[in-house]
Amino acid sequence: MPHSKLDSMRDRVQDTLSVHRNELVSLLSRYAGKGKGILQRHHLTEEMDDIVKEDEGMQKLSKSPFMKVLQSAQEAIILPPFVVLAVRPRPGVWEYVRVNVYELSVDRLNVAEYLKSKEELVEGQSGDNYVLELDLEPFNATFPRPTRSSSIGNGVQFLNRHLSSVMFRNKESLEPLLNFLRVHKHDGFVMMLNDRIQSISKLQSALQRAEEYLSKFPPDTPYSEFEFEIQGMGFERGWGDTAQRVSEMVHLLLDILQAPDPATLETFLGRIPMVFNVVIVSPHGYFGQANVLGLPDTGGQVVYILDQVRALENEMLLRIQNQGLDVIPKILIVTRLIPDAKGTTCNQRLERISGTEHTHILRVPFRTENGILRKWISRFDVWPYLETFAEDASNEIAAELQGVPDLIIGNYSDGNLVATLLSYKLGVTQCNIAHALEKTKYPDSDLYWRKFEEKYHFSSQFTADLTAMNNADFIITSTYQEIAGSKNNVGQYENHTAFTLPGLYRVVHGIDVFDPKFNIVSPGADMCIYFPYSDKEKRLIALHGQIEDLLYDPKQNDEHVGILNDRSKPLIFSMARLDGVKNLTGLVECYGKSSKLRELVNLVVVGGYMDVKNSRDREEMAEIEKMHGLIKQYNLHGQFRWISAQMNRVRNGELYRYIADTRGVFVQPAFYEAFGLTVVEAMTCGLPTFATCHGGPAEIIEHGVSGFHIDPYHPDQVAELMIEFFEKCYNDPSHWNKISDGGLKRIYERYTWKIYSERLLTLAGVYGFWKYVSKLDRRETRRYLEMFYILKFRDLAKSVRLAVDEQH
Repeated sequence: MPHSKLDSMRDRVQDTLSVHRNELVSLLSRYAGKGKGILQRHHLTEEMDDIVKEDEGMQKLSKSPFMKVLQSAQEAIILPPFVVLAVRPRPGVWEYVRVNVYELSVDRLNVAEYLKSKEELVEGQSGDNYVLELDLEPFNATFPRPTRSSSIGNGVQFLNRHLSSVMFRNKESLEPLLNFLRVHKHDGFVMMLNDRIQSISKLQSALQRAEEYLSKFPPDTPYSEFEFEIQGMGFERGWGDTAQRVSEMVHLLLDILQAPDPATLETFLGRIPMVFNVVIVSPHGYFGQANVLGLPDTGGQVVYILDQVRALENEMLLRIQNQGLDVIPKILIVTRLIPDAKGTTCNQRLERISGTEHTHILRVPFRTENGILRKWISRFDVWPYLETFAEDASNEIAAELQGVPDLIIGNYSDGNLVATLLSYKLGVTQCNIAHALEKTKYPDSDLYWRKFEEKYHFSSQFTADLTAMNNADFIITSTYQEIAGSKNNVGQYENHTAFTLPGLYRVVHGIDVFDPKFNIVSPGADMCIYFPYSDKEKRLIALHGQIEDLLYDPKQNDEHVGILNDRSKPLIFSMARLDGVKNLTGLVECYGKSSKLRELVNLVVVGGYMDVKNSRDREEMAEIEKMHGLIKQYNLHGQFRWISAQMNRVRNGELYRYIADTRGVFVQPAFYEAFGLTVVEAMTCGLPTFATCHGGPAEIIEHGVSGFHIDPYHPDQVAELMIEFFEKCYNDPSHWNKISDGGLKRIYERYTWKIYSERLLTLAGVYGFWKYVSKLDRRETRRYLEMFYILKFRDLAKSVRLAVDEQH
């Protein structure tokens, strides 16, 4: 961080000291008076608000330069007499300052000094400076990257601008593109260029001849009719299946050779045939097509991947056809084989994905010296198995593909680590998708990692995350928030920029959110299942009897608790896993407390089990007990229905639409949500949606236009917003339609699997080329990370207790 910026921040504190000395001492003393600990952003501002209410003279401080520092502070470390502030003036940019409350001195700190202050909270002043520090910044010092926060997540656009700029300034930089096209092969067959073209000048001349030759053919002339002549000029298959498509590719490359520009370069690289075989890695949970949703560790990620591969196969088939190739693509979802499959297909080695021709689930068991592990284990306990799993998976993949994949996509922390091991071994382009990073979901899980270790093994997980993030060739996120948060909230990846696991290691530069490997590619919902309630011809009327029983049947059973007496009321609907972060119980409590909301609408939530005895998940068990307690506490009988987790996606799609028929709404009340697939599903069905402002839904929804943002930390405000909506709809029924239509418009513009699959394959092409021309594997970085993996991760993984199967 340039010293001038740090000095500027320190100067703001000094300026305030010179003018508002007493007031600042009073405020800082209140912070220091709380004793050793961490104050989060909302604690800092709440304390400031309280002191202003108590003392009108303090209002002067609220307008001081120091307040600008305080408003952008994300946390404060209290080590009396010191208050140490971590200030974030904008996403991705951090500064650190320490104030001595007694002496009123101000010092700027570097990252390591700040982290050492945090470590003192846990370990005291040990005086031991010999802590392992992980610092990846030197490896990235010369690597091109954007500097504006608004550019975060647009990595491929930045790379294309950079590459085209270099090509424009230095024509020798076009040589790698020529070489890339010349060495391009699939299964040993040459594509794009043959040995007749060996220089840029020969390439340009051949392209000009091809352009003139092709202009004589009707646009839809098949490639076979001019293949021999084109091949004689130096061009092999891969340019297109018709005269028009080949001509378009020729024009694009001629434009790049003459005057490179980012858009043309991206279009050309995206059309080069590069991706035929894809491996998608997702080891944990129960990965199957039926009877798995709602089982432990099994939810949105499975839905995401199944929808993803269907769209991806369609797009790959279309591109291969348009490229004029006769190649059958293959997609393998590599997951764990679970012999004790709990009524699922998770004990089958190979399973074709319905709705596809060339996509399969390939299951590989977890293996130890004692044999194959038969039972499910938590995603937090998988770390000791993953290296052997990756080795076994590599052999299985080779057998199925009869070769190596062109692209490996990891999912979640465990899948990303396995993708890293496979990519490293096979030399394949690696893409990572986090879905969720646990460090964000569990506050201070780094600092107090020992407290979480027995249950969650975060030391292994965070080490795996750092390794996989920095090894990936590109990273896909669903939203900007996932990378760099917002003005007031830190992003999931940004959370890994600098942190400490006291006594284990300290990360001074872990992940750089400005790295051009980050790209925002948002998923959609399966539009065969999720479509608007107004599409009457496609509606599944035959399911309405089942849905009505699910919602209104007065007989109590294992599937639902509670009765809805007044069927004329609109329904507030929510569906999620039953854990603390998803906050379903928070929504129930918000509803229970609001007599006005209860008067206007009924509440229906879907999630978890009814009986705590049926769950093995500790968090879910606590939420089940809490839910039953809330039903009694607020006497919700007659106005509330709690339905157990529903695994039938087709019926769930019609359930959304049925809720829309009641002129109801969908609510997603999570404390944090990385993306929000249920939000997209509900909006795709035309259901007005209220969703958390913490995470991805804040980007999916435009507040007041295509839905509403809610803050789960302020349930009274949530209730008021919903009351206002329903009262407005009562007085003006068109208001419900307006929000419903706004949601659908937003989905069609941004959140479809068609848009997603097109973008993903274009990214694979651009990063495949970028890896080739810039040697993106960065040998030094990978060796550094390999050392970190071997010296740290392996021992941490070994410390996780292996699961033991029950005797059969």
